[in-house]
Amino acid sequence: MFSNIGPVQLLIVLVIVLAIFGTKRLRTLGSDLGSAVKGFRSAVNEADKPADQISESSEDADFDNTPAEDAHKKNKV
Repeated sequence: MFSNIGPVQLLIVLVIVLAIFGTKRLRTLGSDLGSAVKGFRSAVNEADKPADQISESSEDADFDNTPAEDAHKKNKV
C-alpha cells in the first residue's frame, strides 16, 4: 500500500505539514507527545510493581474530615 512512497513524496508531505502547523507548533506537539509516552511508560512500569514497592508519591491524598462549611469559615477569618 505505501510501497510507492519515496523521499520526494515524504518531503512534500513535510512541507505541507510545516506550512499548516508551523515549526513552533510542531516542536510543542513533539515535546507533548514525548512526555505523554514517557508518562505512559512509567505508569505501565508502576502497574507491574507489587503494591508494597509503589513510591510514596502515589499514595492517596490526606484529607481532613472537617465539613466544608467549617473549613470555609476558618479561611475567612
